[in-house]
Amino acid sequence: MASTSDIRKGLCIRYNHDIFKIIEFLHVKPGKGPAFVRTKLKSVTTGKVIDNTFSAGHKIDDVRVETRNYQYLYAEGETYHFMNTDDYNQITLEESSLDAPGLLKEGEIVKVLFNTEDSMPLSVEMPASVILEVTYTEPGVKGNTATNATKPAKVETGAEVNVPLFINEGDKIKVDTEKGAYMERVKE
Repeated sequence: MASTSDIRKGLCIRYNHDIFKIIEFLHVKPGKGPAFVRTKLKSVTTGKVIDNTFSAGHKIDDVRVETRNYQYLYAEGETYHFMNTDDYNQITLEESSLDAPGLLKEGEIVKVLFNTEDSMPLSVEMPASVILEVTYTEPGVKGNTATNATKPAKVETGAEVNVPLFINEGDKIKVDTEKGAYMERVKE
C-alpha cells in the first residue's frame, strides 16, 4: 500500500476494481482546509480517462510493474504488434493502451509496462520525442509571417502536426510525443 505522497506520473494503481495509470497529478494545499491531490487517471483496460481527487494521506493500492523494451512492428486495424528485443517473442496490444499511436513509427523501440502478478501488458511508454519526415504540407506564403504562424503538416505515420511556415515536404522534424507538438527541425 502506498499513500498520496507516492503519487507520480506513470504510477499504476488499482482503483474501482480496475487498473489505472496516473497521467497527470497536482498536489494542492489550500489556505483553508486539508491538502489533497488532483489526478487524471487512464484505465489500462478500456483507455477511458477520469478525473479523481484523493485527500492527503489517503492509502492507494499500487500495482507492481516491470518495464521491458519492445520494438513496434506493425498495426492491423486497432491491434498493434510488438516484439521483445531480448527474446524475440511477439505480443499484440489494443490501440487504447497506447498514449500516442499516431506518432508510432515502424521499428521504434518503446517500453511496455507489465503487471508482475500475472505478466499481462498494461500500457506502452513512448520515447519523449520522435523524429518523423513530413510527407505533405502546404507551401508557406511569404508575408504570411505573423508571430508564431503555423500550418498543418502530415508526417510519415499519418498523424497531423502543426509546424512553422518554413517547414517543407521532405523535412525531418522532432515531435513531442506527450503533446503531439512540433519541437524542432532536424538536420541530417
